Amino acid sequence: MKLSGRVERLPPYLFARISQLIAQKRAEGVDVISFGIGDPDLPTPGHILDALKRAADDPANHRYPETEGLPALRSAMASWYRRRHGVELDPDAEIVSLIGSKEGIGHLPLCVADPGDVVLVTDPGYPVYEVGAMFAGAEVVRLPLREEDGWLPRLDEVPDAIAARSRLLWLNYPNNPTGAVADEAFFERAIAWASRRDIWIAHDLAYADVTFDGYVAPSILEVDGARDVAIEFNSLSKSFNMTGWRVAMAVGNPTLVDALTRVKSNLDSGIPQAIQEMAIAALEGPLDEIESHNRIYQRRRDRAVEALRALGLRVDPPRASLYVWARLPVGEQSSAAYAERLLEETGVVVTPGIGYGEAGEGYVRLSLTLPDERVDEGLSRLSAFAGGR
Repeated sequence: MKLSGRVERLPPYLFARISQLIAQKRAEGVDVISFGIGDPDLPTPGHILDALKRAADDPANHRYPETEGLPALRSAMASWYRRRHGVELDPDAEIVSLIGSKEGIGHLPLCVADPGDVVLVTDPGYPVYEVGAMFAGAEVVRLPLREEDGWLPRLDEVPDAIAARSRLLWLNYPNNPTGAVADEAFFERAIAWASRRDIWIAHDLAYADVTFDGYVAPSILEVDGARDVAIEFNSLSKSFNMTGWRVAMAVGNPTLVDALTRVKSNLDSGIPQAIQEMAIAALEGPLDEIESHNRIYQRRRDRAVEALRALGLRVDPPRASLYVWARLPVGEQSSAAYAERLLEETGVVVTPGIGYGEAGEGYVRLSLTLPDERVDEGLSRLSAFAGGR
């Protein structure tokens, strides 16, 4: 019996392959230290967990939830955008809750693209942007990001024939995997470009609150005209160390929000209500733990940058995100081969840039989501590797 062509064409998910390599090495007795996956090691704050525990005892939360999320949750999300970004949102028309932003990212192309249409994705970029478009039957066109451009796409270089068939443009700042940031001037240009061509913009703002050195990441919705063309994905995963609880939101253009809600209502039953209650506690609670967590990540970032430079990698300290993106040493050609050699010789896992697209070749990504003692041990091994070369 056959599987569908779309499944047969699926590439292996990058982090599934990394997990397999880690498991293989650990089975061989290797003490593996993984800088691979951006899953915060710091715990969900206590007041948020307390809200979950209380909500779990309420029988009303044992039933099916609504797809779009509790009105109280959507109101809390609207208040968060007002508090954090100065953006006013209609909780009933411009917000839908998500079972993690990955779910919404995967579903959005079903709302806007048909077979033969084009979805524009940045390269390097989060692999789900491309996979979601593939599931919708759309053609994917990659926009290369370059270090000399600050990892921003050259939208004016998109050929007119491609732009005419394009239905969706993916943007992601602060960026995964590069850690690059974008200012409001870039968003203004992107909105103007997309508006002239009737192309929707989807902006992934998952790392808005993991920032360093006083940097404050903007929402695309802070820019005039954004709501006419854009939807934004925002997540509690990184802001509140809630990756395992799967809570996020899509906000912005009401037509897109409605379309995504309709797709989701046919495919899922929404976030469990007890988890929605904990999300409300997160969004309405204090922000001091976000700031303290960022100080921890910034210390790790600074240590990682120092160690990588000693290895001969070229790296600029990122102003945001959980990642350090580093160019390979002179003479190294393959990010996959370099990462494999590090794993074999040091037991340290880094992610090869090629896993994020062809334009990621020549780079590796390190995640800062390990306990401090494991970060120190991993960087010590890399320093020893550098000294032995």
